Amino acid sequence: MPYLHQYDYIFALGLIFAFLDSWNIGANDVANSFATSVSSRSLTMKQAMVIASLCEFGGAVLVGARVADTIRSKIIAVERFNDQPEILMLGMLCALVGSSTYLTIATRIGLPVSTTHCIVGGVIGVGIATIGADGVNWGWKGVSQVFAAWVVAPGIAGVLAAILFLITKHGIMKRANPLRNGLIAIPCYFALTSGVLTMMVVWKGAPALKVDRLSTGEVVGIILGVAFGIATLCILFLLPYLYRRLKLEDWTLHWYHALLGPMLLFRGPVPERPSEYTHQVVQDYYRGHMTKQQLAAAGISNTEADNFERERTAEGSVPTEKDEHHHPPKGAVTSNSGSNVDVESTMVTSTGTRPWYTPKNLWTKANYYFFRGVNHDPASEQSTAKSNPYLTGNLKDMHARTEHYDNKTEYLYSFLQVMTAMTASFAHGSNDVSNAMGPLATIYLIWSTDTLASKAPVPVWVLVFGGSAIVIGLWTYGYHIMRNLGNRLTLHSPSRGFSMELGAALTVVMATRLALPISTTQCIVGATVGVGLCTGDIKAINWRMVAWIYLGWFITLPCTGLIAGCLMGLIINAPRWGS
Repeated sequence: MPYLHQYDYIFALGLIFAFLDSWNIGANDVANSFATSVSSRSLTMKQAMVIASLCEFGGAVLVGARVADTIRSKIIAVERFNDQPEILMLGMLCALVGSSTYLTIATRIGLPVSTTHCIVGGVIGVGIATIGADGVNWGWKGVSQVFAAWVVAPGIAGVLAAILFLITKHGIMKRANPLRNGLIAIPCYFALTSGVLTMMVVWKGAPALKVDRLSTGEVVGIILGVAFGIATLCILFLLPYLYRRLKLEDWTLHWYHALLGPMLLFRGPVPERPSEYTHQVVQDYYRGHMTKQQLAAAGISNTEADNFERERTAEGSVPTEKDEHHHPPKGAVTSNSGSNVDVESTMVTSTGTRPWYTPKNLWTKANYYFFRGVNHDPASEQSTAKSNPYLTGNLKDMHARTEHYDNKTEYLYSFLQVMTAMTASFAHGSNDVSNAMGPLATIYLIWSTDTLASKAPVPVWVLVFGGSAIVIGLWTYGYHIMRNLGNRLTLHSPSRGFSMELGAALTVVMATRLALPISTTQCIVGATVGVGLCTGDIKAINWRMVAWIYLGWFITLPCTGLIAGCLMGLIINAPRWGS
C-alpha cells in the first residue's frame, strides 16, 4: 500500500524513465556480450538475440540485487535526506532522466558508452545540486571505487584475454595438427567456462536459489561438480560428433546426431558425397578478409581492396552462412549489406498497395518494427565500412595484418564462444540492471514506506521490469551499436572471440563478487585490444575507434551529471505559485 500518494506522479515518471534507461542499456550494451560472436560468425543475429534474451533476463533477476543496492546507496549520503525523503525520490528521477536522455542520444549516433558512467554521473549531479559536493561519497567505498574500476577493468580484461588467446594460439592453432590438439583441449575449456558461470551464481548468492547460505566446502564442491560434469558431457556427446564431422567429414550428420554420443563412433564409413551436394563441412570464418599475401598476389592496393570489398558486398556476391546452407529463414533479408533500405524495401514489397489497416499489412508492419533489428547483419555492415571513414580507417589493411587459422579448428571454438557469450551476457545482466533499477528501487522504497533504508532488498518485480526492458532494447535496436564494435576494432574469429569474451566475463565475475558496478563496455573493449595486440602488430587494431570509444566514456560522466544536476536544481529552486 503506497504511503506517499501525493507523489504518485514521481513514481510513474520513474517507471517510464527507468524503462527508457534499461531499453538503452539493452540497445547499447548488447554489443558487449554478443558483438564478438556475431562478428566472428559463430552465431547468427537471431541466435544471438534468443540466447542473449534468456541470459540477460536470468542474470538480472537471479543475481542483480546486490549491485543494485550498491548504486542506490553508496554514491551519495542518503542519510542527509532523512527529514525529506521525497527530495531523494525527485533526485533519483532526475538521475534517470539525465542518464536515459544521454544514452538515447549516444545510442542514436552509434556511440558505445558506459551505462554505468551514465547513472553514476546522474546521481552525482543530483547530489551536488541538493546537498553540495560534500554530500557525495567520494571515498573508496563510494565514487572512487567506481572510478578505480573504470581504470583497472579494461587492463585486467585485456591481460586475461591475452593470456587465454596466447595459450590457444601457441598450444593449439599454430601446431602441426591443430584439430587434434583442439579436440583434446575442448573439454578443459568447457570445464573452465562452466565453472566461471557457476562461480557467479553461487558466489553472488542468487536470492531465488538461496545458495548464499552454503559453506565454503559446499560452494567449492558445486563449482567443481558442475565444471567436471559439463566436461564429461562434452567428452561423451560433443567430441564424437565433432570427430566425425570434422575429422571424417561426415556430410550426413545433423546437429541432433550429437545426442547419439559414443554411438557415432560405430556409425560406419562415410558414404560418398553426391556431386550435386555443395554444402561445406564448416563455413569460412575469414571470408571477405584477405591476408597480406592474398592482397599482394592479386596486385590490389589497400585502397582498391576496400573499394572492391564494398562493391562485392553491395552486389551480394560475398557468401553468407545462409548461402552455404541453401535455406534462408522465412522472411529473412538475404542482402549482405543489412541496411535499413533493404529491410524497408522488403516491407514495402510485402505490403504492396493495400490499405495499411488490412490484417496482412498490420502484421507485416508489426513484424518490421518489432523484429527489424534481427534482420540486420552487423558482420557484413562492419566489413563495408558504412560509417565515418575516418573512424573505420582502412579496414582491409588492418584485417590483412591478422593471421588466419585452420577453419575446422576455429569451428571448435564457435561452440566455446557461444558458452562464453552466455556467461558474459549473464554477467552483463547481473551488473547493468542495477544502473537503471537502483534509482527506481529507491523511488519505490520511499513512495511505498516514506523511509530510507539503504540495506532494504530490491524487489523482485523491479529486477524483472529492468530485465524485460533490457531484452526489448536488445531486440529492437541492438544491431546499431554492434556495427561499431567487432571487426571494426580488430579482425575477429571464433578462437579470438572466445578469448575476448571469457576474459571480459572473468573480469565481470570478479566485480560482481566484490559488488563493484564496473563497465562491461570497458571490459570487452579492453579484452579486444588485448587479443589484437597478440598479433604482434599494433596496426592490427583500429586505434581511431578505440580513441572514439574512450572519448565517449570521458564525456559521459559530466554530460549526465550536468543534465541531472541542472534539472534537479531548477526544480527545487524554482519559484512557487502563490508563495
